[in-house]
Amino acid sequence: MTRQDDIREYCSRINLSYISARLNSIILKAQEDKPSYIDFLADALKMEANMREIHTIETRVKTSRIPPRHDLDSYDFGFVSGLSERQLKDLRALAWLDQAYNLILMGPSGTGKTFIAAGLIYDAIKTGKKGYMFTMQELVTCLRTKDISATAMRTYTRILNADLVAIDDIMLFPVKKEDSASFFNLINTLHEKTSLIITTNKAPTEWAETLDDEVLASALLDRLLYKCEVVKLSGASYRMENRKTIFGNEENVETNVG
Repeated sequence: MTRQDDIREYCSRINLSYISARLNSIILKAQEDKPSYIDFLADALKMEANMREIHTIETRVKTSRIPPRHDLDSYDFGFVSGLSERQLKDLRALAWLDQAYNLILMGPSGTGKTFIAAGLIYDAIKTGKKGYMFTMQELVTCLRTKDISATAMRTYTRILNADLVAIDDIMLFPVKKEDSASFFNLINTLHEKTSLIITTNKAPTEWAETLDDEVLASALLDRLLYKCEVVKLSGASYRMENRKTIFGNEENVETNVG
């Protein structure tokens, strides 16, 4: 065995996988730059630590279920009203997560509610926190099947251990009474422990109709609104204003049949 083989063996034993995978380039660079022993060791360990952090973030983004478009740096303040640059900056600072505050984003379809929620989860993940996003229907399905499905139970466990959970399109569809109770129990469990982002196109006063239980809706709102910021968004649908078509922006499409 060569000394490089020895190093790879030691890396494997103490789980320094990135140093092991890039050992040849690390040694080549050291031969060219001739760093001191302490600089060489520090640079190698820094690379390992940075690569681990990048991998962790990539994994958490993948499991978070956020949509591909989630970078709040591209948020268009001129398109939708209801959220100022200062307010978004404050939300992105994430201090509210440490106090388990909730955020409700209300507004018509296409006003950026999902985009904002996904972006805040992405920002939270970049700081080392755990965040996930579900539609109301996905969450209800998870709660309904967690006792018979290992996959659903793993998802449920992630939710319980999360720092931030976004529930998209809450109360968009009617919810069965037994599912309403399970949903309330989850919110009650997360209350003052995990921050929630709720997106909805219905006012909270309309939730009772969707849940078909006024008492349960009142108890649910009591917990969600206790420590909560409500942001009301308004404007035209971003998707409709930026609608994409098969034929692009051509006004007249001629079809030649020969």
